[in-house]
Amino acid sequence: MRKWVLAIAMIAAVPTAAMSADADAGKTVFNKCKACHQVDKNGVGPHLGGLVGRKAGTVEGYNYSEALKNSGITWDEAALDKWLQGPAKDVPGTKMIFAGIKDEGDRANLIEYLKTLK
Repeated sequence: MRKWVLAIAMIAAVPTAAMSADADAGKTVFNKCKACHQVDKNGVGPHLGGLVGRKAGTVEGYNYSEALKNSGITWDEAALDKWLQGPAKDVPGTKMIFAGIKDEGDRANLIEYLKTLK
């Protein structure tokens, strides 16, 4: 019985937006990112192909801020969600100038889309 209560508590702790995230909707949210980021090559910002699971500040050929290179972040869902709420708040000193995405569902959808990029 105890195991069931723990399992139910763990499921209840998962954010609803993450449970219903939609990569197709995230592709639309990605339009906000396209001014600086591409999937397969560096531009104003580093490319985002293979982002999920990668250590922050490690794309070859991109000149990152010292703050991001030394952040210790590995891009998983939780780190991306925090970052996307406001990069400068998450890592003071970052070069990324972006106000963030306030809507939790939009962030979850964008993260789901980013997970598809190889």
